[in-house]
Amino acid sequence: MDRSRIDTYASGGQQLIEAYQGLTCEQLFAIPVAGTWSLHQIAIHMMESDLIGTDRMKRIAAMDKPLLIGYDESAFARLPGVEQVDTMAACKLFDQNRCLTATILRALPEASFDRWGIHNEIGRVTLGEMVEKYIHHLEGHLEHIVRKRAMVAAG
Repeated sequence: MDRSRIDTYASGGQQLIEAYQGLTCEQLFAIPVAGTWSLHQIAIHMMESDLIGTDRMKRIAAMDKPLLIGYDESAFARLPGVEQVDTMAACKLFDQNRCLTATILRALPEASFDRWGIHNEIGRVTLGEMVEKYIHHLEGHLEHIVRKRAMVAAG
């Protein structure tokens, strides 16, 4: 794995924070397209997904062929109290989690990125693939955030 990708992974936290700067409460909770998530729900999803992702990465790095369990992101989004979680606090936790995880990733020997676990839905996945997966996960959602920001600004 190209170890510079760890820096890309770590810098994603600040990108998420910047993507949410300046939004009003009304904009955060607006749903401009029926059946889609609000900006608030996307931020909470990003935090939850990354916490799960770092658990998976550490399991692969530390354990021999660990089992990695999938989750239902829509069920998580429907949990009571999700709407009360502070959006920017979730973005900051995402950032802190990425920075702390990057510290661990940087300390690992190169061979660690070839270690793998078994995901119950997608099968064999290496640590290097997991890092890439979460880089791309953020990139995709940042594109959604930009489009959704434009929609809620247009009102």
